[in-house]
Amino acid sequence: MAVLLSTRNKLALTAVCLAAMMSGLEISSVPVILPILEKQIHASFTQLQWIMNAYTLACTTVLMATGTLADRFGRKRLFLISITGFGLTSLLCGAANSPSLIIFGRFLQGMSGGAMLICLIAILSSQFPPGKARNTAFTAWGVVFGFGLGFGPMIGGLIVALASWQWVFLIHVVIAIITGLLAYKNVEESRDHENQQLDVGGVVSLTATVLSLTFYITQGGQIGYLSDRGLFIVGIALLCLMIFIYIERRHPHPMFDFTVFRNRAFSGALLGSIGMNFSFWPFMIYLPIYFQTVLGYDIVTAGLYLLAYTLPTLLMPPLATRLVSRFGAGKVIPSGLLGIGIGFWLMYFGLHGTIGVLPGAVVAGVALGLTNTPVTHTTTGALPANRAGMASGMDMSARLITLAINIAMMGTLLVAGVKLALCEALPAENSMQGLQSLAEKLAGGENSLPPALASVAREALISGFSGVLLYGAAGVCILALASHFLFNFRVKSALGRAEIES
Repeated sequence: MAVLLSTRNKLALTAVCLAAMMSGLEISSVPVILPILEKQIHASFTQLQWIMNAYTLACTTVLMATGTLADRFGRKRLFLISITGFGLTSLLCGAANSPSLIIFGRFLQGMSGGAMLICLIAILSSQFPPGKARNTAFTAWGVVFGFGLGFGPMIGGLIVALASWQWVFLIHVVIAIITGLLAYKNVEESRDHENQQLDVGGVVSLTATVLSLTFYITQGGQIGYLSDRGLFIVGIALLCLMIFIYIERRHPHPMFDFTVFRNRAFSGALLGSIGMNFSFWPFMIYLPIYFQTVLGYDIVTAGLYLLAYTLPTLLMPPLATRLVSRFGAGKVIPSGLLGIGIGFWLMYFGLHGTIGVLPGAVVAGVALGLTNTPVTHTTTGALPANRAGMASGMDMSARLITLAINIAMMGTLLVAGVKLALCEALPAENSMQGLQSLAEKLAGGENSLPPALASVAREALISGFSGVLLYGAAGVCILALASHFLFNFRVKSALGRAEIES
């Protein structure tokens, strides 16, 4: 790197990598403190879900708009604004003393984090010339971002052990100050003078669709999935979705150009993005609860055990690149998704056996590592160069939307499974409302129960996690088959015709 990059570009790359590390840490370090938030600030299970989902939903809100705004007003300027916003909103989260205030802070933090992520990618593309310098810069960014994601659970656990849960957020204030100073001095300003018109209608309608659907999944157990209010929310989601499709089909510069789905390589890879975030990443939100509540590990030990799930994702990309060169993305991506599904099946059987979930967690992590890089390269490389920005935005949006929906879905299934097991194990005189409340507390990490309930609660949680793992395994396996079909169906048809003609 020393030979390829000037001193200014090295310092600019340091700023970009620090911003990437903040983004990765904020996604993966927060799940380990959820059980602590349940105890110390009395956050309900639904509020814990929203603490995670507020961030991903807000990222999705700004994702597609940020690129256009950065092109118009300056990438460095928007990068500095997003870094400042991330630091201030991290301070707000760390100073919060109620679940509602943390959720509000997390939403604002997600908007800043999403803008920061898009800006740093644009800066890498504009400041570093094509060739070795740009490849070095993107490699460094990817490694640091992966480090934040992979080691986030352990770092979060260590921060809590040495200080308090507040510092899981407050640490970003310090990093943001350093990042901002480096970026101000060394990042070059750049603009696109032929920038396209902002698709405001598409942004608003897509956000409303995802927010309505997530609210319905998260709150459906309380308001009733088939109640008038529940069905009204579903109607709003469908209406917003139709408005979004209408706008995108008529906008001169749509954020989602539906014609690109005719490209089978792009569509197959996009299913890879959806598959990874259907099961692997949302389950990481709940896995710390299993380690801490079911197995009784402290927060540091739980963070170390989570490395079995996240660390393989950092080690596999070089192998994935070689496999794609030899077999093609059309084979590697569906196989990787199938591997995630196998990992989830192994975790499911491990819940009820002696091996535990670690072997399955390792398999799922390895499979994720083999899938992620080919997916990113294929979504951006399958379309013409002038559509690479839109392809990247669609890829990231697919990931975050799927993640937000499945955080809610897995949480709903976890509570439902725990409640069903409690209904079978506890006396019939317990009210359904009381069982629902107990199920939500257990799913949120509550473990201060009377000894008579402790064993029942543990078995109920295992039952709940079984349902979540079955959902994740079945869903990602179906997506693997769909991805394989999109990648390979036309090839097989052509071969079949050739054999008939010969």
